[in-house]
Amino acid sequence: MKKLVILLINILSFSTHALEKEPRTMPPKGIDKALLGQILFFDNQLSFHGTQNCASCHSPDHAFIDIRENSANKMVSQGDDPHLFGNRNSPTMLYAKFSPDFHFDPKSQQYIGGQFWDGRAKNLQEQAGKPPLDPLEMGMPDKLTLAKRLWQTPMYASLFTQHYGKSVWQDVESVYTAMEDALAVFQQQKRLLSPFDSNYDKALKGEYTFTPLEAQGKALFFDRNKTNCTTCHQLHSDDNNHPQETFSNYHYYNIGTPKNMALIAHNQLADDFVDLGLFHNPVVNHDVAQKGKFKVPTLRNVAVTAPYMHNGVFKELRTVLLYLDSFNNPQRNYNPETNQPWIAPEYTATIAHDKLTGNPLSDQEIDALEAFLKTLTDKRYQPLLKP
Repeated sequence: MKKLVILLINILSFSTHALEKEPRTMPPKGIDKALLGQILFFDNQLSFHGTQNCASCHSPDHAFIDIRENSANKMVSQGDDPHLFGNRNSPTMLYAKFSPDFHFDPKSQQYIGGQFWDGRAKNLQEQAGKPPLDPLEMGMPDKLTLAKRLWQTPMYASLFTQHYGKSVWQDVESVYTAMEDALAVFQQQKRLLSPFDSNYDKALKGEYTFTPLEAQGKALFFDRNKTNCTTCHQLHSDDNNHPQETFSNYHYYNIGTPKNMALIAHNQLADDFVDLGLFHNPVVNHDVAQKGKFKVPTLRNVAVTAPYMHNGVFKELRTVLLYLDSFNNPQRNYNPETNQPWIAPEYTATIAHDKLTGNPLSDQEIDALEAFLKTLTDKRYQPLLKP
């Protein structure tokens, strides 16, 4: 028992330091499910070679994205097998709990919610179980291998029994489901994952005053007669000052994201490779109308979560704004990151032109929108903002 307590304290020392400022001692009420999930989040045992954990691709010190240097220039993440890389950018985990369960909305005739770019995980619990078994991520061969590791670790043998009963060890599925549940509870309950403490939130409470440029950007963002931002990036469309606005409606659209030729070359994909996004979700049942669509990401912390788009094709937030403006502004005919014309969209048949329609914007208005988006940065990550 003494060894178990020492091990727990050592793990708590690491994980709580990376998350919230909590005492580095055994909590008075013991390890609850959220803290068990936090411990699992930082445990390399969840990867086959023991080289990475959940935090490897979702660093709590940098808005829960992957900041590791790799040969893909951070466009996508390197797996537990260092020779393997994913084909999609790792999105932030922040505010992920607000995405509803994946479902089809008969009213709008659209798919909504879920986790991952294509919604293939219905909710946070399903999402938690997929990376360990993904050969491009943590690379575990099967659930049994992971269940054995958990059982053979005295800490987990004790904590899983405490929270899920002795029967949890009777079959592999029960063990794996318990692991998924703990990781999901961690994401749902830890305040750092959805603090709502940005300058935008402070302004709503009268604790921060927008600069003139930020105020102009906010006005542009919410004015549907001038921009189309809130068409996709507003959850509470009836309230422009909602205290828990996550800046995503969690729908799926094709916004004409250009091919990422650098990623295609790095991952040695075919020149005609196309990521069809939502179409790959088995729930949509091969509905061709879903090809090329991806879930609308939250804009919270967007200024510190580069690169952008599902394929990491853009390095700068301003480039994203300029690209979106190019659909309405003929003067935006080149990518400032490459000084070349914009690369053609990855998939054209389903581009949501109605969502991209708006007034052409001036450089000054682009500045204002960028300034406003920076105010959506959580307090913890404001030091990461570029001057």
